[in-house]
Amino acid sequence: MKYVDEYRNHKVAKKVVDEIRRIQTRPWVIMEVCGGQTHSIVKHGLDYLLPEGIELVHGPGCPVCVTSLEMIDKAHAIARHPDVIFCSFGDMLRVPGSQADLFTLKSQGADVRVVYSPLDCLKIARANPEKKIVFFAIGFETTAPANAMLVWRAKNEGLKNVSILVSHVLVPPSIAAILQSPQNRVQAFLGPGHVCAIMGYREYEPLVARYKVPIVITGFEPLDLLEGTLYTVRQLESGRADLENQYVRAVNREGNKPAQKLIWQVFDICDRKWRGVGSIPKSGYKLRYEFRDHDAERLFEVEEIDTKESQLCISGQILRGIKKPHDCPAFGKECTPQQPLGATMVSAEGACAAYYAYGRHLKREDLVQVA
Repeated sequence: MKYVDEYRNHKVAKKVVDEIRRIQTRPWVIMEVCGGQTHSIVKHGLDYLLPEGIELVHGPGCPVCVTSLEMIDKAHAIARHPDVIFCSFGDMLRVPGSQADLFTLKSQGADVRVVYSPLDCLKIARANPEKKIVFFAIGFETTAPANAMLVWRAKNEGLKNVSILVSHVLVPPSIAAILQSPQNRVQAFLGPGHVCAIMGYREYEPLVARYKVPIVITGFEPLDLLEGTLYTVRQLESGRADLENQYVRAVNREGNKPAQKLIWQVFDICDRKWRGVGSIPKSGYKLRYEFRDHDAERLFEVEEIDTKESQLCISGQILRGIKKPHDCPAFGKECTPQQPLGATMVSAEGACAAYYAYGRHLKREDLVQVA
């Protein structure tokens, strides 16, 4: 397929890997930030294709995975209201809260609906004026413009029965949190191409300057990821720390200005709690004061909720690149896609889900021994 096959050419991939092998003189740890990149790496076996000393670890780039347990429980509390139609993308329905998931609530009678666009909620609101329509607005900067448009249109069209439960998180503060951790072992980053298509990459320049760490904005196809890895290894081997843009066909420094304008009309920056990670300052969006009448968290008064995480789940360490899914004693046993303990086993971008889907039940050395 044109524009896809050219980024999956195995002959070109071999040349890129050979070049990495040629210039590499020592081990390096590189984190891909985005969950979509993680799935591509695991699906195509890129981590096995790379030289032994190049380790790819998986970052907190899955928005479903990092949505805090408190926020999941708040969503469930709202969805239980008999006068609420709770709308969400499908990947949130099986994310476990403290006691259940949205699928379970739906089976118990809650009106939970899957939508394919936030703007679908406007149609539902017009058709059900007696109901309160709540959209679960999660995601990184990538999904923020569409969610902002929902609120902006609801306000301007006078649809007072539309609100959103905001759980937006931002990538640059999460990278800073990883680098500030005493447990950090990441030496370079493959940056999130989709996020940067919206926001540009100016926000990553201060991270490179402050922490002296290479960041390469990278796409999602195998050759994108291999080329991004080559760029980072070149920098690491030469002692450089620069910001580079591998994903030039989709990303520029300034990003999508109209989308950014809409974001800042609707959202403000706030502190945000990340599941398995904790609170990261100035790492999320919240609704601006003038949109308070569309703030589900305020309207339903769910500010304080007690939560309880699984004691077996190590998703927080996985999201910070400290451990990998197969390091979890529950992986593939107590925790499966059918019976998940944490969001990383549920989401289409979760590292645990990727490892399970593509048979990574064994560590690399175990697979070599079996072969």
